Amino acid sequence: MGRILIAGEPGADIIPALAPLPGEVVIDKPGKGAFYATLLMEVLTGLGITTLFFAGVTTEVCVQTTMREAKDRGFDALLVEDATESYFPEFKAAALAMIRA
Repeated sequence: MGRILIAGEPGADIIPALAPLPGEVVIDKPGKGAFYATLLMEVLTGLGITTLFFAGVTTEVCVQTTMREAKDRGFDALLVEDATESYFPEFKAAALAMIRA
């Protein structure tokens, strides 16, 4: 499959039904967490955002990593459990247990 979820790689495009509207911010993350080497922190603080709701894939990697980064930066972080997923149900379950703890 190659480099998955990397901007410009096959399968990483935003699907047309969810395409951003003109002027909406798009953050292409180069790794597992959305704060590393991106402008996400600047965008969020510039908008005065202090609480983040998390959804996405995979629960145990990208979602959990970004949640940890958000908490380290002082954001309130809430996980929408039904809006996350994993390739392996047991990995999601373990990540949810860690986040709840």
